[in-house]
Amino acid sequence: MVCLRELPHLLFLPRDYEADAARQWPLILFLHGAGERGDDLNKVRRYGLPRVTERQPDFPFIVLSPQCPAGTYWPHLVEDLNDLLDRILGQYRVDRGRVYLTGMSMGGYGAFYLAMAHPGKFAALAPICGGGDPSKVSRIRHLPVWVFHGARDNVVPLDESSLMVSALRKAGGNVAFTVYPHAAHDAWTETYDNPELYEWFLQHKQ
Repeated sequence: MVCLRELPHLLFLPRDYEADAARQWPLILFLHGAGERGDDLNKVRRYGLPRVTERQPDFPFIVLSPQCPAGTYWPHLVEDLNDLLDRILGQYRVDRGRVYLTGMSMGGYGAFYLAMAHPGKFAALAPICGGGDPSKVSRIRHLPVWVFHGARDNVVPLDESSLMVSALRKAGGNVAFTVYPHAAHDAWTETYDNPELYEWFLQHKQ
């Protein structure tokens, strides 16, 4: 029997969540980078989708942002993440056909690994400056994937994303690849500030 750990997390509910008791909402699971690990959720608020939702109370998604404990990595916590997501799906009014997954840096790796472990869970996937195991991408060839990376990234090499994209394309996957020519490791600010990402998510439903 595997003992799953309870992951601390932030949960954003759209401003109108309580007002409309009949409505089901799309959900985005966001995985942070290595610098936000630990036991202080304020670290998770610094970047990515938690930062977006603090500025946009009418953001039209439920956003689940767990925190990775110090000393470990998202790919090691795939089942813990899946368990947390299942509990949130059971407790809140989520449109289960519109569950999306994204992550940045270490979270980009985590997003790939979680999607490949549970390929039927998500309607679309958007990893940012991450990577994964190209030998397993056939598991997500049915899944719309949009990958982002900075061409000048000196933390996670561009090749890490390129290998995943190439493997997905060879497997017949549905994948788009955006490379920011002047960006270094921070490919997430431009990505999460772009409304086109959220429009793209909503185009896909299981």
